[in-house]
Amino acid sequence: MFILGKKIRMSQIWKDEKIIPVTVVEAKPNLVTCMRTTALDGYDAVQVKLGKTKKEFRNGKGGAMFASESFKEGAEVTVEAFNEGDIVRVAGVSKGKGFQGVVRRHGFAGGPKTHGQKNRLRAPGSIGNTTPQRVIPGRRMAGHMGVDRITVKNLQIVGIDKAKNILLVKGAVPGARGGVLEISRTGHEAPKQMPAEHGKEKTAKK
Repeated sequence: MFILGKKIRMSQIWKDEKIIPVTVVEAKPNLVTCMRTTALDGYDAVQVKLGKTKKEFRNGKGGAMFASESFKEGAEVTVEAFNEGDIVRVAGVSKGKGFQGVVRRHGFAGGPKTHGQKNRLRAPGSIGNTTPQRVIPGRRMAGHMGVDRITVKNLQIVGIDKAKNILLVKGAVPGARGGVLEISRTGHEAPKQMPAEHGKEKTAKK
């Protein structure tokens, strides 16, 4: 299953006497706007819309898990399609950080603080060879940072408020508050096996 939602804030809840950090996601009903089928398009997918944002979710490996026959154009996808314990993949656009140098953008160590250094501590150093006399494509340099599509896998839904269209996703998700998130279910948490009971009386041998 899948849905588009809006990141509201980070919070925490109590569950099984433990504090769990969660991201509060508002997932209002999504409108199904288009259907893709293997016969006509070569693949199965459903396109949904939230406000002005449209997203096509593909079925199968690498996509959301759903039955194409259960959707029709004009129908709605709501949080009721999810259950607590579902394992989901969340994709969004990371926060923009403007123009950054190589130390912050790529994790460069920078130059030494001594031996005559003046204003070259966070400089990138050499950016090319003597020959060829140009910068090789792909060289890590200063530039715009952030606003990248980020996907986080194996997150768990730990709470659902159907009345308010709220999903509580365990952990952090990409993007700033108000950003649109793509949430697709990839499985369900396997039931935990109870440990064998200790201290049972052994049957006496005859």
